[in-house]
Amino acid sequence: MESMLNKFKSTVTKVTADVTSAVMGNPVTREFEVGRHIASGGPMLSWKIFNGIKKSTKQEVAVFVFDKKMIEKYQKFDKDQIIDSLKRGVQQLTRLRHPRLLTVQHPLEESRDCLAFCTEPVFASLSNVLGQWDNLPSPVPTDIKEYKLYDVETKYGLLQISEGLSFLHNGVKMVHGNLTPENIILNKSGAWKVMGFDFSISSSNPSEQEPKYSCKEWDPNLPSLCLPNPEYLAPEYILSVSCDTASDMYSLGVVVYAVFNEGKPIFDVNKHGIFKSFSKQLDQLSRLSQNILQKIPEEVREHVKLLLNVTSTVRPDADQMTKIPFFDDVGAMTLQYFDSLFQRDNLQKSQFYKGLPKVLPKLPKRVVVHRILPALTSEFVNPDMVPFVLPNVLLIAEECTKEEYVKLILPDLSPVFKQQEPIQASNMILLIFLQKMDLLLTKTPAEDIKNSVLPMVYRALEAPSIQIQELCLNIIPTFANLIDYPSMKNSLIPRIKNACLQTSSLAVRVNSLVCLGKILEYLDKWFVIDELLPFLQEIPSREPAVLMGVLGIYKCTFTHKKLGITKEQLAGKVLPHLIPLSIDNNLNLNQFNSFMAVIKDMLNRIEAEHKTKLEQLHIMQEQHRGMEISSTMNKTEEPQSNPVNQIDKIFGSNSVSGGSDKKENGSTAVVPQPSRVSLTLEEKQRLAKQQEQTLKLKNQKPLAPSNVTTAASVKPTKDLTSTLLDSMSSMGNLSLSTTKPAPSTGFSTMSSMGTMSAMGNMSNGFNSSMGFQPSAMNMGMCTPNPSMYGGMATTTSTPNFNTMGGLSQPGTVGVLQQNKPANMVALDSLFVPQKRKVSLNQMAPKLAPPAAVPSPWLNQFGQPQGPQTMNMPMAPVQPGVTGQAGFGIQANPFFSPQNFSQPGMPKNTMKSSTSVNNDLKDLFG
Repeated sequence: MESMLNKFKSTVTKVTADVTSAVMGNPVTREFEVGRHIASGGPMLSWKIFNGIKKSTKQEVAVFVFDKKMIEKYQKFDKDQIIDSLKRGVQQLTRLRHPRLLTVQHPLEESRDCLAFCTEPVFASLSNVLGQWDNLPSPVPTDIKEYKLYDVETKYGLLQISEGLSFLHNGVKMVHGNLTPENIILNKSGAWKVMGFDFSISSSNPSEQEPKYSCKEWDPNLPSLCLPNPEYLAPEYILSVSCDTASDMYSLGVVVYAVFNEGKPIFDVNKHGIFKSFSKQLDQLSRLSQNILQKIPEEVREHVKLLLNVTSTVRPDADQMTKIPFFDDVGAMTLQYFDSLFQRDNLQKSQFYKGLPKVLPKLPKRVVVHRILPALTSEFVNPDMVPFVLPNVLLIAEECTKEEYVKLILPDLSPVFKQQEPIQASNMILLIFLQKMDLLLTKTPAEDIKNSVLPMVYRALEAPSIQIQELCLNIIPTFANLIDYPSMKNSLIPRIKNACLQTSSLAVRVNSLVCLGKILEYLDKWFVIDELLPFLQEIPSREPAVLMGVLGIYKCTFTHKKLGITKEQLAGKVLPHLIPLSIDNNLNLNQFNSFMAVIKDMLNRIEAEHKTKLEQLHIMQEQHRGMEISSTMNKTEEPQSNPVNQIDKIFGSNSVSGGSDKKENGSTAVVPQPSRVSLTLEEKQRLAKQQEQTLKLKNQKPLAPSNVTTAASVKPTKDLTSTLLDSMSSMGNLSLSTTKPAPSTGFSTMSSMGTMSAMGNMSNGFNSSMGFQPSAMNMGMCTPNPSMYGGMATTTSTPNFNTMGGLSQPGTVGVLQQNKPANMVALDSLFVPQKRKVSLNQMAPKLAPPAAVPSPWLNQFGQPQGPQTMNMPMAPVQPGVTGQAGFGIQANPFFSPQNFSQPGMPKNTMKSSTSVNNDLKDLFG
């Protein structure tokens, strides 16, 4: 890499040194900036050609430099002759002005080291193109080394040289005298130009007389630069020291031969034995065979043979050569017409430009880009011609690479993008650009698109011409994918909407809707929902075409995978707009069916999506409810292995011991102490409600079975069962508070109640944090029968007390038989099956004399009080407080209405209220 950089540096340094040494001090450098060495030309390729720029105007030029070091080997006399010959040629060229002659931009300037002058931009000499690379930079430029002449270039080049000779012979009365490939220059656009007038001969006769040309005798002692190239000289010039215009025509014949034979002339001439060589050449020319000319195209072969004829009068003149069929080529004639455009009027030009698109595809790209394109772009200064020139320029742009387009075409197109005058031409320009918009957006850089191309599109949408608006709307979808999204969103779409709303043309309105429908895929979902769909409701007209356009946009948005419309939008905005449109009187049957099909699809979508949503929501709610129940159960499952400690925490340590000291008649009740634990507001509210219910229950009179004869005799308001059922049905906590049963009642009267449902399957409403109050479980201090509650059935929700052991004899007055222990297994199912609890059988006292064996029931909830305590009647205790370790009345499943009555239950399943009241009195006193 470093070696390459060093090589590049040395090359640049060498070129700079060459330029500096060649041009340093020459007056040309004051006005022109000299660039790199590009070619060579002139007699014996003695002139180095550099590209350059005029400092004042930045105009591109070619700088011809003759370095005097080339002639240092000659004597001073020879040097002076060479310099004089070169000066004479440049000065003669400077005086002559013709399109076929090289144009001089700055006259010859001489300095101590060089001669220099400036011309129009130059590519190379014909000799360089044909493979003569003398006096070229090293390495030879690639563009010259790889340059190949196309047939159309060769034909038109030879035609140009013929036209140049015609100008010299007929207009100036001058013989060029040294027409060779070195003196034919190809300019930047590829045109062939004549230079090298060092040995030109002017007519010695006045212009009105027959021209007479006198030439100098060949002097082999002169330097080569002081003599014409003998390989291109006519035989009469050497042998008879005579010349005329036909001598140049002979030189033209040799040039034609060289062009088709890789730059080699027809004969090699020995400059030291030139007379002998020409004598031999003269003999060969008189017997010129077809084999020598076989590389020359057949259509021009005979004319070349005439040009090389020994007799000068037989040779065609320059005018005749310009009219030969060989030059009647379409490409050559097209190029010739371009060179003469400045002589044509606008009508002729317009006709020519209209037919040019048929010719351009037949021409080589290099010819089109470097020869035709500059001529076309030069017409942009004429506004009336732009509509005729522009299609050809854009056709050429299609064949160019993006780099060529940006460099050669775009700079000339930029002013045309903004042209608005005259109006008619401006409208035509808009139409042409719109038709080629894909080309412009593909090859134009983004910055130029934003600054030049898109503003032109916006201007077309706002144009007063309906035709332009329609064309613009039809073409926009074809290149919408090439427009950047911000420009489309902020500039293009608003103008399309305005065109739709403000126009009075139905065609423009419909095309606007069609255009929007086609570019929907390039927009995002929310822009369509927020901007386009509300816009549809603003369209004032109700023509069928407009309505179908509106329906089309809705349908495209609704069915597009990327876009779509939410069900909220469908239900709230789209359908309320579409349904009234669907019944418009202007619609025919097919159009109405189209509306209804879209509406049904939308309704089906709404139904499906919302149903799915509700199903999912229902599942989530069920899952959430289950999680809440599980969470609540986990919170309520606190350890109850020591109920006494929990009761002590809530009611105080005196609640257990004090309960057993109360009188049997229930005159004194235990008042629950305030909890030492901090209660929440809800717990306090439940506590207050339970206290209120307890007080109401306490103030009621005892139920007397003897006073109640029939169920009808009891007033509904005084019926304790109905009162408790109505008031306790909404309360969820169970508090069981028992007192000493009244002497006049017993469990035997409860035999008429129905069977009881399985306790494990019914929701009993127990609160796991609540327990039995110890004083309430003494059941009148009677020894329970082991079979007590054991006969509870599981078929209905009504408890059956007929099967309770130990209570079958009527008339039992609140005292259980003591010879059998009470069985309380059935009550275990009242508790929620959570953690392991103490069963009621374990709570029941063992069979033992009352005075000798303390009850294990009391041992679980407090210290035994002695024999006298066990035999004492127990006073009634208030129900447990909600949220605490109690067994409340409210949550008792017996008082839940759903546990008592079921749909379809026979009326005879419930006995009279008399037995019910007796049972309740036995339970609660």
